Amino acid sequence: MRRWLTGAVLIYFLYGLFMYWYIFMGADSGLPKGLQGTAADPAQFMNGREQMLTDEYSKMKDFIFLVTVPFEWFLYFVVLITGLSRKMQKWAEGTVKFSVLQTLIFLFWLSLLVSVLSLPVNYLSHMVSETYHISTQSLSGWLKDQLIDFWVNFLTMAVLAIVLLWLIRKFEKRWWLYAWLLSIPFTLFLMFIQPVVIDPLYNKFYPLQNKQLETKILAMAHQANIPADHVYEVNMSAKTSTMNAYVTGIGSNSRIVLWDTTLKKLKENEILFIMAHEMGHYVMKHIYIGIAVYLALSFVGLFLVQKLMGWLIRRRGKLLKLSSVREISALPLFLLLISFLTFAVSPVTNWISRAQEKSADLYAMEMTGDHKAAVKTFQELSRNSLSQVNPPELVKILRYNHPTMSERILYLEEEGK
Repeated sequence: MRRWLTGAVLIYFLYGLFMYWYIFMGADSGLPKGLQGTAADPAQFMNGREQMLTDEYSKMKDFIFLVTVPFEWFLYFVVLITGLSRKMQKWAEGTVKFSVLQTLIFLFWLSLLVSVLSLPVNYLSHMVSETYHISTQSLSGWLKDQLIDFWVNFLTMAVLAIVLLWLIRKFEKRWWLYAWLLSIPFTLFLMFIQPVVIDPLYNKFYPLQNKQLETKILAMAHQANIPADHVYEVNMSAKTSTMNAYVTGIGSNSRIVLWDTTLKKLKENEILFIMAHEMGHYVMKHIYIGIAVYLALSFVGLFLVQKLMGWLIRRRGKLLKLSSVREISALPLFLLLISFLTFAVSPVTNWISRAQEKSADLYAMEMTGDHKAAVKTFQELSRNSLSQVNPPELVKILRYNHPTMSERILYLEEEGK
């Protein structure tokens, strides 16, 4: 156990060292010479201090993100290899008789442990954002969101874990297939209730207060054959200085949402371009395509998890303190593998998302016909959020579900010719 634990710590340390070297010393995030002096050149829309802060902030956030992701895997591995998972299972079994309650007790303590150990890293990320005036949220507000995150994630995982263990115990070889089939209505249900149940836990949503602007946006929606009656505004200024807008939900609960920071910092024609972009997602059914891609990947992922869990327990069951996949104590192994595979496939999902975002950009350009507003919007978004125009390639592959700002400005420039 000590040898494996030491090895895991060493691998994690070397991984972090490599990422530090790559982001802060090895990677080139400078603008290619051919783009200097163009609309994609930060020197055209940022002053020297803003460019310096953008470089510093982006590197810090990228490093924290890339180092934090494997930290969760490391925690699950430690819980397994130290026998803590086995002890929590015995404690849950000794507390209550019903297997459902045993699962809930086990999952609660596992979730609490991971959340508490991850809290310092999450707070570091918050502090960095606060230092660079990206986060405007108070400590109490941030802690409140962390608490909401914990309960939302716990309740969601509780449902999944109870059903999963029941399927594993009833269909040990085909549980993954039945779990995938059940995930389809569950995913659609979560997508349906998110705008009206989950999102309001974090922020206040209300119809757009600028009725003149709403009339123009709804006219655009009518032109695109979108059955929209309202555009929603959310009070994100209480948490961040950055800008955004998005489409969320499915069916009758679909919503187009504007952050109040976007309304305060962008001009009307720039806001209309953003709204046209969000309408492009709706018209091209990107939400449903995203769901289909997720379900296809989860089908393969659950099959791989079933195979990997069985193989690991047979080969390393003694090390992991596991004798069967049917045990409650095997849940950390399931979560570790799911998290790892999700990250492993992120280059693919990010690439698909970037392609969708580009098509929505081009749709908005075609709808508004306002080339200057389109370019200015992305320049302002980059400047306001301290976002690198040309991030390192590995960071782009692993983090960016939107095209880089240089890419977006360049293809909009080309489209505007």
